Amino acid sequence: MGVIYRMKFLTRTIWLLSLVSLLTDLASEMLYPVLPLYLRSIGFSVVLIGVLEGVAEATAGLSKGYFGQWSDRLGRRLPFVQWGYALSALSKPMLAVLATPWWVFAARTLDRLGKGLRSGARDALLTDETTPATRGRVFGFHRSLDTLGAVLGPAAALLWLALRPGDYQRLFLLAFLPGLAAVVVTLLVREKPREPSPRPVRPFWATFSYWRQAPGAYRQVVGGLLVFALFNSSDAFLLLLARQRGLPDATVIGLYIFYNLVYALAAFPAGHLADRFGPRRMLAGGLLVFAGVYAGAAVARELWVFGVLFGLYGLYAAATEGVSKAWVSTLCARPDTGAALGTFAGLSSLASLVASITAGLLWQWGGPGLTFGVAGAVAGAVALYVALIRLKPVPFQA
Repeated sequence: MGVIYRMKFLTRTIWLLSLVSLLTDLASEMLYPVLPLYLRSIGFSVVLIGVLEGVAEATAGLSKGYFGQWSDRLGRRLPFVQWGYALSALSKPMLAVLATPWWVFAARTLDRLGKGLRSGARDALLTDETTPATRGRVFGFHRSLDTLGAVLGPAAALLWLALRPGDYQRLFLLAFLPGLAAVVVTLLVREKPREPSPRPVRPFWATFSYWRQAPGAYRQVVGGLLVFALFNSSDAFLLLLARQRGLPDATVIGLYIFYNLVYALAAFPAGHLADRFGPRRMLAGGLLVFAGVYAGAAVARELWVFGVLFGLYGLYAAATEGVSKAWVSTLCARPDTGAALGTFAGLSSLASLVASITAGLLWQWGGPGLTFGVAGAVAGAVALYVALIRLKPVPFQA
C-alpha cells in the first residue's frame, strides 16, 4: 500500500505520455545502434556521420524553441505532441526506400523535425502534471519508460539481424509499427485547459528569443549545460569506437542494450534522489561520471572494460537527462514552460551539431583518444561549475 500511495503522483497523462515515448524510442532505437554500421556499409565516412548527426540535431534544435513558445502562446500542447510523433514515425520506412546519402539525410532530418515539434510541448504537459516536490520523479519516471524502449529496440534489431544478417531495409520497415502505435496512443491523451501565454510568438529565426527574457538563474544553469553540450557528441561515436577496437557488430549492439537497461533502471531513482537532495548534486555527480567514462574510453581495449564503461554511461544519463529538465522547469514561470524547456532543448541540440562535427574532425586528426579526452576534460570542468555556482534569485515561480 505504501508503494501505491507514493506512486499517486503518476497521473493518467504521465502514464500515457511515458508509454508513447517508450513506443517511439523502441522504433527509433531499433535503428540507432545499427545506423552508423549501415552508414559505413554504404560509404559514409566518420566525418560525414558526424555531419549527419549534427545536422539532424540542429534541425531539432531550431524547431524546439519555436514550437515550444508557439504552444505557450496558443495554450495548447497536444497537437504539437501528436504531429511530432507522427513525423518521426513516417521517417522510419523512408530509410527503406533508397540507400543514398541525400535520402538518408532527408529521413533523419524529418525524424528530428518531429522531435523538435513535440519536445517542448510534451515536457510542458509533463510539468503541468507535477508539483515542485514531484518534478524530478515525474521526469525520471518518463525517462525510465522512454529508455526501456531503448532497451527493447536494439534487442529487437539484434534478433532481426541474427535471423536475417544485413537485411537493413526490412528492419527499417519493421520499425514503423511501434512508431505508428505511439501515434495512436497520443489520441488517448487529454489536455488540461490553460491560459495562453501573453508573450507573442517570435519568428522562426528568432526562436531562442526567450533567452533574453529568462531569469538570470535560468541563463546561469542552461549556460553551463550548453558548454558541456558543445563537447558531448553523438553516442554513435562510442559505438564506432567499440567497433573500431575489434568488437563484432552483435557485441556493439549488446553493449548499447546494456547501457540503456542501466539507464532505464536508474532514471526513476535518480529523479527521486534529485527531489530529495536537489538536482544540482545529481547533475554534478552525473557529469563527473561522464568525465570518467570518456577518459576510460580513450584507452579501452577489452570487452569487460567497455562493459563497465557503458554501464557507467547509463548511470550518467540517468543522473542528468530528466534531472536537468526538472531543474530548468523550476527556473521559469509556468506560462513560459514550453518556451523555457524548448529553448534549453533547442540550444542543446544546436550545440550537438558543433559537438558531433568537432568529434568527427578530432577523430580524423588525432584519433579517438583525442576526441574522448577533450570531452571528458570539459565535462569535469562543467561539473565543478554546477557544484559551485551561486544562482541569482528567481523573481517568480509557478
